[in-house]
Amino acid sequence: MAMSAGPAENDAPMSDINTTPLVDVMLVLLIIFLITVPVVIQTVPVKLPSVVFEATTTKPENVALTVRAAPNGACEVYWGLTKVSSSELIDRAVVKLRKEIDRQGGPNAAGLELPEVHIRGDVNTPYRCIGGTVYSMQRAGFVRVGFISEPPAGYTNARL
Repeated sequence: MAMSAGPAENDAPMSDINTTPLVDVMLVLLIIFLITVPVVIQTVPVKLPSVVFEATTTKPENVALTVRAAPNGACEVYWGLTKVSSSELIDRAVVKLRKEIDRQGGPNAAGLELPEVHIRGDVNTPYRCIGGTVYSMQRAGFVRVGFISEPPAGYTNARL
């Protein structure tokens, strides 16, 4: 830092501004911008896959549902391999969730891990069937509802 020392007999205030710290800060900022701007602007052109396949971890407490449309247009929901109606679905879901919460120490237990619902929906199933199943499971108290899908033929889950 530069300092101006004048004659000792002159007690008048100094009116010169010390610009050295300002110049130091500006030079540091200039160097930072010169280094970071080219890094931010450069991109590598890549074609990302259109399907994301993430392997699911199946836990015994998770609920596996299968939804499909019957030939007459009605919705069929299967809990495991058992066909259930919409009222049975909600009743079974509430019982399953209560048992799991009680097993982990009650609703106020620390680190409570709720089970998930995995839905396998047929491609030709109307939205009302799958949407109704999701709504029923959420109404029963399940927070995490996911869909199980099959990746297209020839798709590999290779990590680069």
